[in-house]
Amino acid sequence: MTGTLYGLGIGPGDPDLITVKALKILQATPVLAYPALEDGDSLARAIVAPHLNTPKTEIAIRIPMTVDRAPAQKAYDIAAQEISRHLIDGQNVVVLCEGDPFFYGSFMYLFGRIAEKFPVEVVPGVSSLTACATALQSPLSARNDVLTVLPAPLPSDILAAQLEATDSAAIMKVGRHFERVRDLIINLGLEDNARYIERATMVNEKILPLREVPADAAPYFSMILIHKRGQAWK
Repeated sequence: MTGTLYGLGIGPGDPDLITVKALKILQATPVLAYPALEDGDSLARAIVAPHLNTPKTEIAIRIPMTVDRAPAQKAYDIAAQEISRHLIDGQNVVVLCEGDPFFYGSFMYLFGRIAEKFPVEVVPGVSSLTACATALQSPLSARNDVLTVLPAPLPSDILAAQLEATDSAAIMKVGRHFERVRDLIINLGLEDNARYIERATMVNEKILPLREVPADAAPYFSMILIHKRGQAWK
């Protein structure tokens, strides 16, 4: 019998937003894997740290933060091999994923390498999208609204076309693209209906009017929500 790989969605940052199911699996599984900066700490591990009740074998998946995909793909290849060795030995393995594993989640890259060879169970988590909406007290959509999720690195013309065509939008991964995205929103006349938040549910969460965000200060974990009616219930 081989072990089972568990992909755990652990939520957007607040340790209390992990699900009961994910918590039970986390505490019962002997091998713990998580993404980490190439030369730094792991946010995913920090989120679950208050819930770790026993020592575990730990696998830090060092992901290079580069635009080029090749280095990250190599890191997932190496991690999949190491995880597979534990599964072959009959040990269950948990892989942590911030937010939800299948919503822009890094776990999907391991899933694609392992799922055809070993049993895999994916546990959904609270996504950054819903966490930002609740923190901003801004419902995402209602009735027949079309909600569009847009990665900020998209070219400006594509972002503009998508924003013009939708009722409600969430612009993710804002970070270094913030100034360009803000200018685009202002030019489209959507500024009054745009809401900015960074690090939702974390202790350093911050909500600011769009014009008050410093041009070079938006972190990767930031999001802009836009609803063309201002609020979905209107």
